Amino acid sequence: MAWADSHCHVQYEGVGIEAVEEACAEGVLRVITIGTDAEESRKAVDVAHTTDGVWATVGVHPHDATEGVDGIVPLLGEPDVVAVGECGLDYHYDHLPRDVQRRVFAQQIGLARERGLALVVHTREAWDDTFDVLAAEGVPERTILHCFTGGPDEARRSLDLGAYLSFSGIVTFKGADDVRAAAALCPLDRLLVETDAPFLAPVPHRGQPNRPAWVKVVGETIAAVTNVSTAAIEGATWENTTRVFGLEEAR
Repeated sequence: MAWADSHCHVQYEGVGIEAVEEACAEGVLRVITIGTDAEESRKAVDVAHTTDGVWATVGVHPHDATEGVDGIVPLLGEPDVVAVGECGLDYHYDHLPRDVQRRVFAQQIGLARERGLALVVHTREAWDDTFDVLAAEGVPERTILHCFTGGPDEARRSLDLGAYLSFSGIVTFKGADDVRAAAALCPLDRLLVETDAPFLAPVPHRGQPNRPAWVKVVGETIAAVTNVSTAAIEGATWENTTRVFGLEEAR
C-alpha cells in the first residue's frame, strides 16, 4: 500500500519536484497538483508531464474569478489532466463580487460535466450558495469537497450529493472538533486526504511550509478519530484517489 496526496500545489514556490521526491521516499506515491488560474494550471500540467506519480488539475480559484475560464479551456485536453478546479466560492475573504464567483464556478461545473472530468471544489463560509450552484448546474459524477472545513451537517449534505470529502492538516488543529466529527462520519469509500501544500501544515509541523510527505499525518489523525487502522485509511484513500480522478485510465 501507499499514500496519495489528493490536493497540493507542486508548482508553487516552496514545494517543487524535490518535495515530490521526498514524498515518494516516505511512501506517498501519487500526488495531484492543483491549478488555480490559467498560468498556474499550465505550470501544474507541465509538472505532471515531466514527473512520475503526479497528475494535474486545471481551474480558476474564486479569488481569480474575474479571469474567467477561457484560459483554462485549452488545457482540459492535455494528457495527465484529471479534473477541473480548484473552483468554487470564498466568502471569507470576498476578494471578488459573489455574483462573479458564482458565475465562474457554474461555468467550471459545466466544463467538468462536459469533459467527463472530476470537479475539485473550494468552499469557505459559502456552504448554502455552494450547494445551490451545484444543484442548479448538476453535480458531476466525481466531485471532491477539497480541504473540508465543515462539520457533520455539511458533511452529510455533501455526502448526499455523492461527493467525496478531502481532509487536510486542519483535522489536526486544536480547534477543529467539527472537522474531526465530519471525518468520523465519512464512509471510507468517500474519504480523501490532502496536504494543500505549501499551506496548512499539520501539527506538529504547523507554521512550516507544508509538504506532500506529511499527508500521512492527516491519515493517522483520521485513523485515530475513526477508530480505524492507519493501514485501512491508507488503503481506502489510495483507492478513492485512484477512482475519483480516474488515474488508472489517465496514464
